[in-house]
Amino acid sequence: MIYFNNDYSEGCIPEIMEKLSLTNMEQTPGYGVDSYCKDAADKIRKLCKKDDLAVHFLVGGTQTNLTIIAASLRPYQGVIAATTGHISVHETGAIEATGHKVIELPCENGKITAQQIDNCARSQSDSMDAEHTVMPKMVYISSPTELGTLYTLEELRAIRDVCDRRGLYLFLDGARMGYGLAAEDNDVFLPDYARLCDVFYIGGTKVGALFGEAVVISNPALDQDFRYMIKQRGGMLAKGRLLGLQFGVLLEDDRYFTIAKRANQLAEIIRNTISGLGYHYLVENKTNQIFPIFPDKLLEELRKEFCFTEMERIDAEHRAVRFCTSWATTEENVNALCRKIKELSC
Repeated sequence: MIYFNNDYSEGCIPEIMEKLSLTNMEQTPGYGVDSYCKDAADKIRKLCKKDDLAVHFLVGGTQTNLTIIAASLRPYQGVIAATTGHISVHETGAIEATGHKVIELPCENGKITAQQIDNCARSQSDSMDAEHTVMPKMVYISSPTELGTLYTLEELRAIRDVCDRRGLYLFLDGARMGYGLAAEDNDVFLPDYARLCDVFYIGGTKVGALFGEAVVISNPALDQDFRYMIKQRGGMLAKGRLLGLQFGVLLEDDRYFTIAKRANQLAEIIRNTISGLGYHYLVENKTNQIFPIFPDKLLEELRKEFCFTEMERIDAEHRAVRFCTSWATTEENVNALCRKIKELSC
């Protein structure tokens, strides 16, 4: 079986494994105050072109999302998100379990707009019963989104403007940020995220690390006592150096961007094959996730050799699915998938 169902099936890039082995017997302070975490944080500040950023390392995406949101909001405040947002549909109510409501907005291709956010915030603040309802205080977006699409610089600026006017924090989930930064149609880069977001994170788990997400906080108010929240939410690793070490390796010599670009290029090979056969997509993008619409009969045969994710039924005979490439995807497996799709389409 060849797996195209996610971008975290394998372990990590070989350079990380080598570094872990070479440093295995070193003694360092615990809980993320070691030299490896400091070095990785400095690399992130340099890439973001902002020296005053606070950087913290956590284990995984759900833990990172709930820790950031819990640390940022008062008990009566909630977070605005797309109906397709990860915190809305893929985290088993983790945000609600922290005591904060996810205020869902309908989206197009995984994205919400500045106007929607403005309408949501205004509707609550102008209500005669405002104190009887959850107060929106944070906007959660991800780029790439759950559908592989990207927010443009213009869209992010518009959302930032609304957040400033309405007193909202802007939080960007970057679990797959590498694939977005490396996309050929991307026009947003790390310095833009550092300037426009109150907090965001650089994903490692899905972009070559064994595990780990790097939280980057540009708003000092959100960094206050943040380590207390990390500890309370179970995110403070005694062996914190394992996180810093991995990001240090990933961010050497543009490695993070190079491996992500390669995954996107392999996805484009699959995409070109599918397009060349005349198939349509649930949504189009240029990142590492591909969402074709295939006949049920083709999927039944394809499933015998390949693992992929079912998205939604389109009609009685067609379904949308997801193929996902990663830093570890091989050309051999991509070519095998393309050959099989061609064979089944004849």
